Amino acid sequence: MATKEIKTEIIETDILIIGGGTAGCLAAVEAKEKNPDLKVTILEKAHIDRSGCLAAGMNAINAYLNPGETPESFVKHVRADALGLIREDVVLASAKELNNVVQKVEKWGLPIMKDKNGQYAPRGRWNIKINGESLKPIIAEAAKKAGAEVYNRVIVTNFLINNNRIVGATGFGVRDGKYYIARAKAVIVATGGAAGIYKPNNPGSAHHKMWYPPFNTGAGYAMGIRAGAEMTSFEMRFIALRTKDVISPTGTLALGFGAPQVNAKGEQFMKTKYKHLGGEGAPTPIRVYAPTKEVKEGRGPCYMDTRHLTPEQVKDLKASFLDMYPGIVLYWAANGIDPSKEPVEICGTEPYIMGGHCQAGYWIDPDRSTTLEGLYAAGDVAGGNPYKFVSGCWAEGVIAARSAVDYVAGVERLNAENEESEKERIFAPLHRYKEVKEGVTPSEMEERLQKVMDEYAGGVTVFYEMNDERLEVALKHLKRMKTQAQYLIAENLHDLMLAHEVIDRIDVAEVLVNHLLYRKETRWPGYQTRLDYTERDDFNWLKFVNSKKNTETGEIEMMERPYTQIIPGDRYLPR
Repeated sequence: MATKEIKTEIIETDILIIGGGTAGCLAAVEAKEKNPDLKVTILEKAHIDRSGCLAAGMNAINAYLNPGETPESFVKHVRADALGLIREDVVLASAKELNNVVQKVEKWGLPIMKDKNGQYAPRGRWNIKINGESLKPIIAEAAKKAGAEVYNRVIVTNFLINNNRIVGATGFGVRDGKYYIARAKAVIVATGGAAGIYKPNNPGSAHHKMWYPPFNTGAGYAMGIRAGAEMTSFEMRFIALRTKDVISPTGTLALGFGAPQVNAKGEQFMKTKYKHLGGEGAPTPIRVYAPTKEVKEGRGPCYMDTRHLTPEQVKDLKASFLDMYPGIVLYWAANGIDPSKEPVEICGTEPYIMGGHCQAGYWIDPDRSTTLEGLYAAGDVAGGNPYKFVSGCWAEGVIAARSAVDYVAGVERLNAENEESEKERIFAPLHRYKEVKEGVTPSEMEERLQKVMDEYAGGVTVFYEMNDERLEVALKHLKRMKTQAQYLIAENLHDLMLAHEVIDRIDVAEVLVNHLLYRKETRWPGYQTRLDYTERDDFNWLKFVNSKKNTETGEIEMMERPYTQIIPGDRYLPR
């Protein structure tokens, strides 16, 4: 079937939300509440009821201002955890909304656990306990009840542009095969971050057994990169500390049940060898760096020591995991494992690029506007705001929606310059397969990308370490792969989705490697460990590394943005 024979569906809306995950749903509700007369449309890659990072649920809200805390104290904590470098204005704006959005979602039906006094039950300084297995269906239902128009199974591929203003987006239906043109007065991108750029530490048929959702492939980043948006802090990768093979959360073990990290010799190494970096209260990157170093130096495997748990505590632990990661409970049952009798082995995951735990993403203002007119960013795709987790993504969705509602009051909906050219680009791999049946499959290109990034750009098999020479090799291979994308083939619509996912990943990887090359220090050990610049250098590098693609030459242009401190106090924990 020729491109001209593919059916086109045109959507005209006021506010287009790309991604119906946790930030997107909250944005839709807020926009409709602020102006019920506006048409609000969500384009969702999967199905809104069980999509995004919350698809399987959560057992805690990890960013909440418990009694005695303030937005300012939260900013100071996040600043210390990110080793001195965050967008304080952006974090503060989110912090002011955290408790409001949590209480709002509770009213929609989220069960939040209470103590004997009827107050939210804390889990550590910034967390509260929830029974959140149905968290995603709850917020999806709220978005639909608010009146948002939802298109499920639509893969968004690029922004629509008119004279440097974002006026919508294009995509295709992975089930119906239609070409979608969504014209909007304002766009909120809430697509999440990027997994699958690095070779996963689970191989073969288990390669999608990972921490971050495998369907979050960096599309929102890639679209912004191709459109010339300014991006920030991609070099602050996120590497999760998780249970071995099953990749379930260790925070549940540490914060919820007091399990310390131990090495193969039984040493609580965080309390001793890494005390100068903060010990068990160390910034999050150190909690991955330390066990990785223990393994590298021959003292692995490492574990979360759960042998102090009583039978009743084990029961509570399993119940807690069932709210967000039932796989580990099934694994224990299938293998006859009792965590009170043997410690739980841990490992670092492959690196991910995301702005919820770390801060890779669009360079934004506190109102969540990007450097492209008409485009707002919320959730993992928004940069400069680490440690936001679920509630912070809700807060960003709310803030972005308010800003978008104000913006659309003064603009008209426009057609775009690239509506027809994007149609040709989208379906090219499908036509190439039908016409010549030869080329590169998405899985072949994905495997090549992951091998290059793992070996040369600090993947799990090289202990997340890197230097200039390796990164230059990675960049050379990535540039070659970009030229080879023209040979991608797709036998069906599912393969077509995979083809565009790997194209997006390569675009994100290129920006990532440029960022890793540019920052000549080790700011976040584990996340960003430089073998040739081993120390943190606040004199030269307490600033943001940003980038922007030159849309005429295709080159990634690097730039620096100053650090601005607005909350008094120490910027980071002492080394």
